[in-house]
Amino acid sequence: MTKTAPDILRIAVAQLNPTVGDVAGNLAKAREARADAARQGADLVLYTELFLAGYPPEDLVLKPSFLKACEKAAQDFAKDTADGGPGVIIGTPLKRKTGTHNSIVFADGGKIIAERYKLDLPNYGEFDEKRVFQAGPELQGPVNFRGVRIGVPICEDIWGDIAVCETLAESGAEILLVPNGSPYYRAKIDVRHQIVIRQVIETGLPMIYANQLGGQDELIFDGASFAIGSDKTLAFQMSQFEDAVDVTTWKRKEDSWICSEGPMSKIPEREEADYRACMLGLRDYVNKNGFKNVVLGLSGGIDSAICAALAVDALGEERLRTVMMPYRYTSKDSLKDAEDCARALGCRYDIVPISEPVEGFKHALTQLFEGTQEGITEENLQSRARGTILMAISNKFGSMVVTTGNKSEMSVGYATLYGDMNGGFNPIKDLYKMQVYALSRWRNSHVPPGALGPSGEVIPNNIIDKAPSAELRENQTDQDSLPPYPVLDDILECLVENEMSVDDIVARGHDRATVARVEHLLYIAEYKRRQAAPGVKITRKNFGRDRRYPITNRFRDRG
Repeated sequence: MTKTAPDILRIAVAQLNPTVGDVAGNLAKAREARADAARQGADLVLYTELFLAGYPPEDLVLKPSFLKACEKAAQDFAKDTADGGPGVIIGTPLKRKTGTHNSIVFADGGKIIAERYKLDLPNYGEFDEKRVFQAGPELQGPVNFRGVRIGVPICEDIWGDIAVCETLAESGAEILLVPNGSPYYRAKIDVRHQIVIRQVIETGLPMIYANQLGGQDELIFDGASFAIGSDKTLAFQMSQFEDAVDVTTWKRKEDSWICSEGPMSKIPEREEADYRACMLGLRDYVNKNGFKNVVLGLSGGIDSAICAALAVDALGEERLRTVMMPYRYTSKDSLKDAEDCARALGCRYDIVPISEPVEGFKHALTQLFEGTQEGITEENLQSRARGTILMAISNKFGSMVVTTGNKSEMSVGYATLYGDMNGGFNPIKDLYKMQVYALSRWRNSHVPPGALGPSGEVIPNNIIDKAPSAELRENQTDQDSLPPYPVLDDILECLVENEMSVDDIVARGHDRATVARVEHLLYIAEYKRRQAAPGVKITRKNFGRDRRYPITNRFRDRG
């Protein structure tokens, strides 16, 4: 420890991909990152929120043995700092007399020099920390690290109304370092920047925002760590959707710290960001849960095609098996389009006709269904036969089934329970139909960083151009049952993301009867969504974590 305050401080931000519950593996990642930062000359390494536990740990926090494992890992890591290398700020749950806290451990010189506890526990949207954590008992001041007074608010402490940052500034903090677990949604980076700028204006202090990376069930943590200087400008910007350990150099200038060196990465545009979020979510769900490969039904439609592209990009062509399951209503175009898509992606393509199982079901039900007309029940037998075949392949070969329904379909129940909804994970669950089209066009002209798939047209243009159809009856199109997708998607976004009234949606130019019908379909499909596979969160309000409507619900907005 130096006796005089330094004029230069090199702070490494460890933007890494932990796995919830893998305490030993997360500690190993932390140690590797610290060694990397030491080679780059860092004085201090900042990790992300609850890094040793993985975030969010949810009810694992209620398990005493898990808390004990996390604290031991933090203590062992603190001992590593006796080597004279960089100090560390790392997140971990800690059980203390005041409760179980979302905490950080600040270590240097072989010991823990401070603990800090999160004060503002989020309890909205995807967050429910008040279920498992207690807020810190009181705000503790900045930590003296080698002569520099560092404030460490934790994630929501800078988002909420509690004046954590102002109090730290009044207590003598010179710079604020914030560990975060901030999930992705579209344009979230701009929101984070504005939150930090607001705190910088109020405190006059520079702030480093370290954000977690990786997929955890439905949540995607996109990294994109950054800092805002005391002059309210972007001091550095780390990459989005990529592991990184970047060292930033801060110099004391009069009464402030100025970032003189750090990365300035380009942030992806909207379609690229959404696509990479879906790709990362699928990759991490498959790999972290130990699946060797995946299988999906390739119908010749847009949804299964983009899911196939995402699977190849995320996992590689050798880890995807696609299966076309034709019936009498499957068009020649669909057969050709599915084969062309599989060939363009280089993945395995099998054909399993479903005529025999469907006719077998019909024959078995002949007596029960006598005197009734064929309709949706018989159509759904096709979907359920396909779902059963995919699950049989999954059981036989250990492949996870990728399910392929988009948010438009999931919103209005245009999907068959125990049929095309079968599967372990859905990478496009939170993408509306028109967004699926936009991302498909984008992928045909771009290969995202880190993708394992080929360049060029991987989703045949005929798939993009033709009218979408479930092909469960002769000459069927989606628009036989639903409004045109541009209309449907706008109404759904108004209802789901923005909670708008029917009157307000009609004022946008929509037909009242159509809006009322879509609202009704949205409500009555809740029971299906409760049984749907998890999928990547892309919008501000996804089904599941963010939107929790009752299944039994008689309310309708009549204006």
